[in-house]
Amino acid sequence: MTAQLLKPNSDQLKLKTLPQHIAMIMDGNGRWAKKRNLPRIAGHRQGAQTLKNILRCCKNWGIKNLTVYAFSTENWGRPPQEVTFLMGLFEKLLQSELLEMHTEGVKIQILGDLSLLPSSLQQIITKATLQTQSNQEIGLNIAINYGSRQEITKACQTIALQVQKGLLKPEAITPQLLENYLDTKGISEPDLLIRTSGEMRLSNFLLWQMAYTEIYVTDTLWPDFTPNELYQALLTYQKRERRFGKLVNS
Repeated sequence: MTAQLLKPNSDQLKLKTLPQHIAMIMDGNGRWAKKRNLPRIAGHRQGAQTLKNILRCCKNWGIKNLTVYAFSTENWGRPPQEVTFLMGLFEKLLQSELLEMHTEGVKIQILGDLSLLPSSLQQIITKATLQTQSNQEIGLNIAINYGSRQEITKACQTIALQVQKGLLKPEAITPQLLENYLDTKGISEPDLLIRTSGEMRLSNFLLWQMAYTEIYVTDTLWPDFTPNELYQALLTYQKRERRFGKLVNS
């Protein structure tokens, strides 16, 4: 988890109004590799290092949650060798970084349907989540085999079954109740979404949770996303007025 760390300048970055939860769509690993005539897996390796650096920065700056889109339900359509590599990379990183992350107070939580993942990856995920569940420095929420539409559909199915069994009345269904059936139960909604590589879409990521999330898009490819890039995103965030659909008194 080593990283080049920037110390926020209090004249520019207001520590009291930093986002408490940042979501990241880490896009551009393949394009980064292609620009360098490298295989796509080289981009994924470098992207993993970038994530370690950004996680350390978020922790040191007091940001309480970082949620990253590591592998979507649609990503199974990529070449089989790339999918196999990514699953192995997730497993290797969790194994190699678990002790240090635990020591530094990182709480690991996985979002998504884990049943389709390799059994060895499922085992290390279980170990990592159990070992770090009481940590409070920062939450690292990793979306693997995650799709927001699928997440919401599953929540609705579970609620419908409870209504069918007479355990829940339809009028008791509220947005707050539905949130208890999402993968992000107990995690605050993202204040800021950062998407790299210039793509202007949500890609089936946290659709419910990001109803009022501020969005920051950069053309920088994920492997090139530095602590300074994060710093600039935070400066931009702090210049925005978050009204949540309401009027702010002048």
